[in-house]
Amino acid sequence: MGRGGRHRGGGGGGGDIFRIGRMLAQGDLKLLALALIAEQPRHGYEIIKLIEEKTAGWYSPSPGVVYPTLTFLEEAGYVTAEPDGAKKRFTITDEGRSYLDANRDFADALIGRLSEIGLKMGKMRRWMGRGEDAGEQSEPSGLPRLVDAALENLKDVAKAKLAENPRAETRIVEILAGVANDLREV
Repeated sequence: MGRGGRHRGGGGGGGDIFRIGRMLAQGDLKLLALALIAEQPRHGYEIIKLIEEKTAGWYSPSPGVVYPTLTFLEEAGYVTAEPDGAKKRFTITDEGRSYLDANRDFADALIGRLSEIGLKMGKMRRWMGRGEDAGEQSEPSGLPRLVDAALENLKDVAKAKLAENPRAETRIVEILAGVANDLREV
């Protein structure tokens, strides 16, 4: 089990999803929090909610992890905290911006991974029928849920193959044309 009760996985296709708890536990939360604060001043609760939204609810750091991280960032001089009612609003400092700029590639990759996890979790929920339209038998495309999920999978595989080898386009089109012909005969 990872921190916060989330499971971690080692291998298989879901490895990226299950690594997130460990990844943030290794200290990357401070960089992630700093990047989110750089977008605009934020409360700790907002940071928790943004991470939860980016991962489609899969990962939500606990206040017991986020607030000590914010205290560390403040003590390091990367953010300042100003009272905002009963809460504190954190704002990035010039020193924090310099630190973030020096680590921008990693911060962007981290945010990208969270967003990717969110997309995967959204697809998984739709595939399993647990999205907002869980009571419906078909997707907004008008196709049955499983057919729509299969087409999404096909699209994802085609994109990955083209990213890997742009010259594979002709072969992919041939395969898809063959599948379309087969479907006409069903």
